[in-house]
Amino acid sequence: MFSIHRDRPDTALNSQLDSLMEAAGDAVFRLNAETVIQHASKRSSELIGSGVKLIGQPLPALILSADHSALESAVTRVRETAEPSKANVRFKTPNSALWIELQISSYTNARGETELLAVGRDISGQQATEERLRHMATHDPLTGLPNRSLLSDRIRMAIAQSRRTGLGFAVVALDLDGFKKVNDALGHPVGDSLLRVAAMRLSDTLRDIDTLARVGGDEFVAVLAGAVSEGEIQAIARRMISAMQLPFDIQGHTLYVGTSIGAAIFPEHGDSEVKLLAHADTAMYRAKETGKARCVVYNNQKFTQPEHDVSMEAAMFQAVRDGEFLLNYQPIVDARSRQIMGFEALMRWSRPGLGMVPPTQFIPMAENNGLINLLGAWVLKAACMQIRQFQEVAGRPLYVSVNVSPRQFRNDQFLDIMDEAITLSGLNGQQLLLEITEGILMSDPEHAEALLTEMTARNVRIAIDDFGTGYSSLAYLKRFPIATLKIDRAFIKDLPTSVKDAAICDVVLSLASHLKLSTVAEGVESEEQLQFLAKHGCGLIQGYLTGRPLLPEQVIELLKTTQSLPASAHAPQ
Repeated sequence: MFSIHRDRPDTALNSQLDSLMEAAGDAVFRLNAETVIQHASKRSSELIGSGVKLIGQPLPALILSADHSALESAVTRVRETAEPSKANVRFKTPNSALWIELQISSYTNARGETELLAVGRDISGQQATEERLRHMATHDPLTGLPNRSLLSDRIRMAIAQSRRTGLGFAVVALDLDGFKKVNDALGHPVGDSLLRVAAMRLSDTLRDIDTLARVGGDEFVAVLAGAVSEGEIQAIARRMISAMQLPFDIQGHTLYVGTSIGAAIFPEHGDSEVKLLAHADTAMYRAKETGKARCVVYNNQKFTQPEHDVSMEAAMFQAVRDGEFLLNYQPIVDARSRQIMGFEALMRWSRPGLGMVPPTQFIPMAENNGLINLLGAWVLKAACMQIRQFQEVAGRPLYVSVNVSPRQFRNDQFLDIMDEAITLSGLNGQQLLLEITEGILMSDPEHAEALLTEMTARNVRIAIDDFGTGYSSLAYLKRFPIATLKIDRAFIKDLPTSVKDAAICDVVLSLASHLKLSTVAEGVESEEQLQFLAKHGCGLIQGYLTGRPLLPEQVIELLKTTQSLPASAHAPQ
């Protein structure tokens, strides 16, 4: 604690010292040993306020209480070491707090008593600059919200507090449905204005104890303190959704967007920042897939999507270097003659000591982290080279079917990679069938049309994979240069007993016939299914009935022994 008492009148030495103080700094004080002000420079009075009494006041009385400990520490160091010491403190002024850097030193007066001299420098401008830089480092410049870095700190703090108190919290991920169309149609200035308004609306739906951060583009994350029940989370989400559904009046435009929300709860859905964010993100995409403008809370049992495993992702990159990925080839046969017409190349990952990793687990992960571009290029080139060897054994032309992922399709280098695969293998373009999904076509029709036109100019054929399970729009069959429809196994597995599946297959096959498109039925596992499909005009079939996915050496052995597959025989396993 600081104490107060009065000293005797100044000596001649002190008078000389006081006169020198006027030029020493922005604020200079002569203090007794207990930090009571004996004299203050005129500039001190001007800075702090002319109406404030300084002489006889304890110096801490002029300083914000939050900075008392810094001042006391500096004074204690001076007393103990007799060496000057510094402290940055905020002085109270009539208008605002003023940052002053005080250098405190001690000396002996004419009476042999220890006194203190505090020379201050106004650092308010410097502090303001540092504060702006700190704010820039932790906040989004467009919206003023916390950025990803500060969000990470807040989540870690919430985890630590939750472990102390036993009270959980929720992490909510959301983005704006329809924002890309606004940005593309009206430009980034309008999009930026919309984001600023959206940020304010979302902030207004939350409590002061919650955190809202912008983590990129139109993506936001909120940390909801104490929200651990689905009812609480849904109530907050409904406020967010309602706020976004109101019209946005931006630069003369009336705009409408929505939001899809996903939530994960600590510790039920994850005990780390990475898991909470990943699961909230997964739940958000589930909300988009199931109707948008809704909130989905993560559920470990219901969500079949594999958990994002950082260690597995690292293993994937290592697997590429170590050559752990391989290709299997599943026969595609003529539905009537059973003759092998081609093969679908299927990527597999064999982890040493762990066995085969399901494609449903590693392919989505490769799509997300960008590795699919490297793997896809390898598959395309390797499959084209391999099919050439297969047809040399068969003594006749064969074709290879290769899947193209959404990320590959958007890759600017995809055409170059395809050209290189055809050139290296020496295949005719007709011998390459690229399988794409309906969603790829409809997500960006203009880009899709331009790219497919380039492909067909090289005689490469295009197949629609899983036909009928995506957008179910027939418009693209007229617009795009499609050559083949692959009927999804979902419509095949209950044939011929399912009346609905039989009707769907009949319609698809009739449609393909009128449009002069070839057809491939996937997942054919019984003779009855094959007979039904052949009778209704399906040209090609693929499935366990006529061949499981095979290693290249198994395919070569198959081609050496037979050119067509018996009605009841399965290919080697």
